[in-house]
Amino acid sequence: MVLAMDLTVLHLAAPTLSADLSPSGTQLLWILDIYGFLIAGFLMTMGTLGDRVGRRRLLLVGAASFALASICAAYAPNAELLIAARALLGVAGATLMPSTLALLSTMFTDTAQRTFAISVWMTCFVVGEALGPLLGGLLLQFFWWGSVFLIGVPVMALLLVTGPLVLPEHRDRLSGRFDLLSAGLSMVAMLAIVYGVKQLAEAGPSTTALVWVLGGLLVGVVFLRRQRRLTEPLVDLGLFRIPAFSAALGTQTLSVCAMAGTQLLLMQYLQSVLGLSPLEAGLWLLPSILGGILGTMLAPKIVLRVRPGVVITASLLLAGAGASLVALAVGQDSLVWSIVGFTFLYTGVTPTLALTTDIIVGAAPSERAGLASAISESGAELGLAGGMAFLGSVSLAVYQTRLFDNAPAELSSEALRDAQHTIGGAVSEAERMGGETGTALLEAARLAFAEGLQVAAVLSAVVVVGAAVVSAVLLRGVPPNREGEDEAPSQESESTGPTSAADTVER
Repeated sequence: MVLAMDLTVLHLAAPTLSADLSPSGTQLLWILDIYGFLIAGFLMTMGTLGDRVGRRRLLLVGAASFALASICAAYAPNAELLIAARALLGVAGATLMPSTLALLSTMFTDTAQRTFAISVWMTCFVVGEALGPLLGGLLLQFFWWGSVFLIGVPVMALLLVTGPLVLPEHRDRLSGRFDLLSAGLSMVAMLAIVYGVKQLAEAGPSTTALVWVLGGLLVGVVFLRRQRRLTEPLVDLGLFRIPAFSAALGTQTLSVCAMAGTQLLLMQYLQSVLGLSPLEAGLWLLPSILGGILGTMLAPKIVLRVRPGVVITASLLLAGAGASLVALAVGQDSLVWSIVGFTFLYTGVTPTLALTTDIIVGAAPSERAGLASAISESGAELGLAGGMAFLGSVSLAVYQTRLFDNAPAELSSEALRDAQHTIGGAVSEAERMGGETGTALLEAARLAFAEGLQVAAVLSAVVVVGAAVVSAVLLRGVPPNREGEDEAPSQESESTGPTSAADTVER
């Protein structure tokens, strides 16, 4: 929950932070983004490292580092040190995320219990993401901007005290040395790809974004070729030959892509088109958060009797219906039905994420639980960035074209160009101009953005329905989680030697 909160807690603190530290525009972007970038870049490395040195040990080291970095960020005297502290927070966060999920996979050998535990884990992430802006805004009413970083310090302190007492250590004896070159290649590939798609989301297609993405993909190819040659690779490519593992990972990535892109655009629509304040927009999204929590907590009960593939398919069809409803509602400027549609989309996707995560982690052998957890979270990160980039770029292209067609004729080319950058820029330009021209520009911009969101919502529906087809075909063989049916003990891999992923699935 704390890790998710730190992804969004700075959204409302940016203005007061800027007034205090006076960062440049570039520095402010790095303050906001470097945390998520480094989590994405270090997930693979830290997941594999936890499998080797011990998941509880890595979790506690990460907790201490996270608390220290949080204090440094809270009291940073300038932008440069704040960026450095946020970077350390990202690295520490990358140690915590796969460690928690890998520990769950080994603590709960009963499949039903493990599914429920992972659903609670996913629910905490959803709640943390929603609470971030709300808690941040509350703290800013009474304290300085740095207080938003101190939320996690008592939680990490509690973990450091209770973790050694209640958490079992788990480490499998993997042969071979830890390959630092592979770790470096994986970090460079992930960072470059995520940075490139984020540039696409923020500014649309550009040569710079394309270079970053292609560069990251090229490094990724080098990384994969190296893994095939190593006797003890950083990433066991054999995991991807397990149909359930690959299908669940693909379904998860596509689902996050559709949800993240639609959520980003809907938040802008609520504020810039319907005129809601940031707080009002956040409160209107609470029904979707509650629906997501309810769906995530019910899913483990349903899969006791119904195959997970069937539940995932049904959930994604609900999400597709929700995305379609969003497309219809925004064309009518209907606030209520837009929220209803997004609630269906969110409620359908969140239990899907919990169940696919469970399948991904459960398909891996115990000695690779940390790696499987990291791969699952990396897929979600790529889906998050890719969804905002893909759907954001499509929506922006429609917005720019429709605004060009419908803008008032008396509008100067320079003013039109500024208005075409973002809907926020168009609103500012219309307010500056005033009069009939400003009113006409504002109406044209709002109509153009609504049409862009409509196209993006339709694409979201297509993506989640496609993911539903994938799950229906490739996950149909995953059995229900019968309560009391234990998997093979996790200690078996230590007593009999390394176990292949295929052997684990067969057992």
